[in-house]
Amino acid sequence: MKPEKWKTPSINGYGRIKFFENAAAQPDTSLNYKVLFDIKDSKETAGVHTGLWKIARLLNLLKAGTIPSENIDIIAVVHGEASNLALTDKKHQDLHKSSNPNLKLLKLLKEHGVTIFVCAQSLASKDILANDINENIVIALSALMVLPNYQLKGYALMP
Repeated sequence: MKPEKWKTPSINGYGRIKFFENAAAQPDTSLNYKVLFDIKDSKETAGVHTGLWKIARLLNLLKAGTIPSENIDIIAVVHGEASNLALTDKKHQDLHKSSNPNLKLLKLLKEHGVTIFVCAQSLASKDILANDINENIVIALSALMVLPNYQLKGYALMP
């Protein structure tokens, strides 16, 4: 089983993969991929938030596995310690004295149909206002509503 080189076929520059054509558990072209990501910590991979990087990796794997984009529906909810990834660059600079490293990836994910919610309860606990949130993010009442609502609609949870 010889792998290809590292590549990013869908989300250029993020979530790199090596595709093994003969490996088990390949993407299934008969399925609709309804996936819900629960992003709640502050871990980073390759300079961006790990949760966002994993979404990019999933999109890259699905693209390499020839899953049509109309069969992919990805939702993510950001809350707790991860909430800072949703900030505008200005607010990120104000709070952390650095640019928000996730902005380019957030834009790419939105362009690929990913909906990313941020928990209003988490924002309120940090005194973050709606106008401090990046334009590629949707403010939801609570992660406690997003998570069960989408699971009850048949989305597979990726913790």
